[in-house]
Amino acid sequence: MTTSLADHLRSLPDESLAALLQLRPDLVVPVPADVSALAIRAQSRVSVARALDGLDQFTLQILDAARLTRNPDDGTTATDTVLAMATAGPQPPAPTAVRAAVGRLRALFLLYGPEHALQVLPAVDEVSPYPAGLGRPAAELDPRTAALCADPAKLRRTVLAAPPSARAILDRLAAGPPVGSVPPGALQAPPLGAADPVLSDPTNGGAPTGSPVRWLVDNRLLVPVTTGSSTASGTVELPREVGLLLRRDTGPLGPLRTSPPPVAAAPREPKAVDSAGAGQTMEVVRHTEGLLEQLADEPAPVLRSGGVGVRDLRRLARTAGLDEPTTALLLEVAYAAGLLGELEMPGATTGRYGADQQVLPTGGYEVWRAASLAQRWEQLTRAWLTMTRQVGLVGRRDDRDRPITALSAEAERASVPATRRAVLGVLADLEPATAPTPQEVQELLDWRAPRRSRGREAAHREVLAEAAQLGVTGLGALTSYGRLLLGDLTSTDERGDDPLGVHADVESGDPSSAARALDALLPAPVDHFLVQADLTVVVPGPPEPGLAVELEAMTELESAGGASVHRVTTASVRRALDSGYTADDLHDVFRRRSRTPVPQGLTYLIDDVARKHGGLRVGLAGAYLRSDDETLISEVLADRRLESLALRRLAPTVLCTQYQVGRLLGALRDAGYAPVQEDGTGSTVLARPRIRRAPPRVSVTTRTIDPLAAPKLPMPRLLGVVEHIRRGDAAARAARRAPAVVRGGAPGLGGGPVPAHTHSEALAVLQQAVRDKALVWVGYVDAHGATASRLLKPVSIGAGYLRAEDERTEMLHTFALHRITAAVVAD
Repeated sequence: MTTSLADHLRSLPDESLAALLQLRPDLVVPVPADVSALAIRAQSRVSVARALDGLDQFTLQILDAARLTRNPDDGTTATDTVLAMATAGPQPPAPTAVRAAVGRLRALFLLYGPEHALQVLPAVDEVSPYPAGLGRPAAELDPRTAALCADPAKLRRTVLAAPPSARAILDRLAAGPPVGSVPPGALQAPPLGAADPVLSDPTNGGAPTGSPVRWLVDNRLLVPVTTGSSTASGTVELPREVGLLLRRDTGPLGPLRTSPPPVAAAPREPKAVDSAGAGQTMEVVRHTEGLLEQLADEPAPVLRSGGVGVRDLRRLARTAGLDEPTTALLLEVAYAAGLLGELEMPGATTGRYGADQQVLPTGGYEVWRAASLAQRWEQLTRAWLTMTRQVGLVGRRDDRDRPITALSAEAERASVPATRRAVLGVLADLEPATAPTPQEVQELLDWRAPRRSRGREAAHREVLAEAAQLGVTGLGALTSYGRLLLGDLTSTDERGDDPLGVHADVESGDPSSAARALDALLPAPVDHFLVQADLTVVVPGPPEPGLAVELEAMTELESAGGASVHRVTTASVRRALDSGYTADDLHDVFRRRSRTPVPQGLTYLIDDVARKHGGLRVGLAGAYLRSDDETLISEVLADRRLESLALRRLAPTVLCTQYQVGRLLGALRDAGYAPVQEDGTGSTVLARPRIRRAPPRVSVTTRTIDPLAAPKLPMPRLLGVVEHIRRGDAAARAARRAPAVVRGGAPGLGGGPVPAHTHSEALAVLQQAVRDKALVWVGYVDAHGATASRLLKPVSIGAGYLRAEDERTEMLHTFALHRITAAVVAD
């Protein structure tokens, strides 16, 4: 079989062989040495399973038809025979659709050979042992069952006599798979005089029978594969002939659907879908930034087993006003985008978490904040599409009954990127703004790739929920910018590699088509606000980065959204003064940014706080407190609210305490004073918060979207791979033609050793060949100790090296003379 497939591959032109490698890219990892190695790899179980995973339901059914119609003598089938079986049902598919499916299978070399003698790769039977969900022929299972199946009339009467519960079992096994397990004792008759532990079943209104499975086995409609025992389960199999009889109403292959199932939902208004999705993108970016700011103020410790603890996740969720699943999703996405990382804590003592690392924003967070809202969303969404993290596992229990935490290794799943791409690909292939139900999406996935979607229903629902939370979908439909983003990723994946970077518009800093489309939907960033008489500041849109920094420094956020509301308070003004603003700076910001007249109350508030600000100075003693106002110092010393500080007067204008500066500053501010800190020279210490950042991390968007998939190479590179395989095949044939003395074996002696040529004899042959310009078979040992032989035309010998032209490649090579083992003139 291998030789036959190898010969068939050798007969293909280079373009057809390259097309096979393009359809099955795993065949070139690594590059096969020759065509024989390629044929062996194409028939391997793993490679065939990969090829089957990408086939739709109809193509798989046509492959099953080819398997069921094989000739028992030579194992071949024909396209017309496959067509006859596929069209034997009550609703036959179009013959062109069947032939097109056969063509796809032949292009993948799951079927190969001429149309009248098609062969199926043997590994197909290993990967999928039950074609079309039918069992093995009765002759392979049991002779008595085979005798029953040989009489169609008797078989039909036996099936019709089956009890209702037994018939239900037959119908279930006939739908596939044909193998089922039975409970312990179901196949064993009770002892004489003992009660049957299995409830009886009336036979079509007649006398009651025992176990329905036992009835089917006794009447040869099921064959026990493993009988089990009173304590162990058994296994039964439905013979193929019985299954075909039960499928007489649907056809031998079951219902055939040449196209995906239709979606009942009518398309929504595209503008409404995009508006809903765009509003969600703003919320995603805002909540992500809020979570990162929380982690910057209070980093979360890393658990000893990895990840963020449940308590810290709840704290972050409670502060951000989110539920825990959404918080875990945003943390995972931010980590995958390179915005979060771990920071080592040198010298830190192990606390209750047993951690010496903390999770906090990286340096890339500052760059991300400076980008536009659409670009920030795109970076997050690209990371979500590419990351190998199944966020839905967070909060569940692992195999050892331990909770799976956010950012832990237990949530790693390499198949998740392909699952996300498959689910969104279903939405992208529908008419724009179509919102199918989750059940309809699952049905479409079951038709498009039934082998991949089987058992992943929960993961598919998680992808739909996460896409809605991230704003990729709106009102259940894929948004226009989400469609563009998915198209960019798909085209990048199909393009394979881009060594020159000519297509990397995102990495070069230019907005992608998805970011531009989203920008057109979002409200334009504003550089102004409206100050009202009650000291509230209304920002009528998303603030530009510079305005956002100023608002964060001098106001308190009251409500967020498309239009945010902030409030100026005494504490916010004092915080701005502590960070380096002066009263004139604050007046200038409000005068420049406000589209309404600045209220007089705001001007008085800034001046009043600025006048008190810095009236007291704090330094180290533990800490000292000084002021040019002796009356103010006396007031502080007499203030009962500050008795816990144990202040002592060192001079008329100086007080000191044993406590540190931070506690002294906090107590004074809590008491209503406005002190500032100064250093040893008396200069004011600005109270800008010390920003700690984790080491930079590379975003997962730089890697391929599917880590399990083999790299897809462009056609020019595939043609180069084909040329390499052809050369290897020619080298293998040439090596077989080499004389035995060059190969190191003796003909007639079973490949045993022969007397080796002396080195001087080999040199003499090579020198004569240089003079005669003759072809020479040369045996040599490479750097790895492997022996090889080549047909060469020597050009020159000198300085311990032989320069010769390879007869096959027509290229000059250099060989060390001490590695040459033999030389024989070619005939």
